[in-house]
Amino acid sequence: MSENNQTVDIQSPIAAGSPFPDGYDIVGEREFLKDLIDSDQVDPTDPRYPRLVELENREAALSKMRVAHKSREGANTEVTDREALGLRDMGKLAVANDESDSVDIHTMHAARLFLGRETKPGENGYAMTGGRRVASALRAIWHLSSKDNPYADYALILSDERMDEVRREIDKRIKNMQRDLERYESQGLNFHVLKNPKPYRVELGFRSPYGYSVIMLINRFDYYVRMVKTMAAKSIIGDSEGRSKIYELTKQCRSIFEEVVNFHRILMRPQLVELSRSDFLPTAQDDGKKRVAAVVKLLGEVPREVFKGQIVPRHSRRRIQLSPQELRLLDEVPLNGDMPVAEESTLL
Repeated sequence: MSENNQTVDIQSPIAAGSPFPDGYDIVGEREFLKDLIDSDQVDPTDPRYPRLVELENREAALSKMRVAHKSREGANTEVTDREALGLRDMGKLAVANDESDSVDIHTMHAARLFLGRETKPGENGYAMTGGRRVASALRAIWHLSSKDNPYADYALILSDERMDEVRREIDKRIKNMQRDLERYESQGLNFHVLKNPKPYRVELGFRSPYGYSVIMLINRFDYYVRMVKTMAAKSIIGDSEGRSKIYELTKQCRSIFEEVVNFHRILMRPQLVELSRSDFLPTAQDDGKKRVAAVVKLLGEVPREVFKGQIVPRHSRRRIQLSPQELRLLDEVPLNGDMPVAEESTLL
């Protein structure tokens, strides 16, 4: 639109998604006038010059539209300015000050799975990674995903999948034991699942959704142990079988925890913390190429589906939208960190 508010009689392209009532297509016009836009000196006698002036006016108008849209928080035109601006004072969802999330843990097995265990000072042995440490590690990896780190995405996906798998297995076993108890109940035996009169209460307040994924796994494991202990106490199964059932699931949970902590230990190294998908591109700087070589040596290749974003974590801070051209490029770049060992060793 011209400064005198008169429509310029030019054959400009029209687009259905145009912000202007007449359908003026800024993107198409930029492409058509690209040589004039890129020129250091524009010839006013060029027959397309009026179109260039109109394009500049339209871009200025669009800029004003966007400022107005942002200032009104994108609200509908029927909404008053006062109503729209009120959105800025709106707080975020949170637990009330007099409330807090918590979980009651009834069994020592589940409590130890949450707390972990360090080796005694001055003695040899193996430490046990607990749920609280895993929740912290997953939070850090979750933040790394915002840097477009494909290995952070991969770590989150693996933890999601493995915790879901173990939860499903626990639920299946619990249902089988519940059916056994119901069968006894039909015969007149009313058994109750054991519970602790003084459970260990944990205040949660995790700062990432993955902390709650961990505690839900521990909560299901806790109930599973209670069921197994109940079955053994009522002589439905033997003590040895009960211990074996508990150990088997404990081992699976601990395996998940150790894998998460290993990912965290590697990805949070100062030399690797800036790793991103751009490091895999042919245009990457030398430091980026070294990061790729090092992480591949330590963790293996990241699956292509994860690298391209076809498979994503349940929760991620990554907010990057890629164009079709960029997706094609990600599909072609090598993921094996092909680099001389002498160079990659500087990061290990």
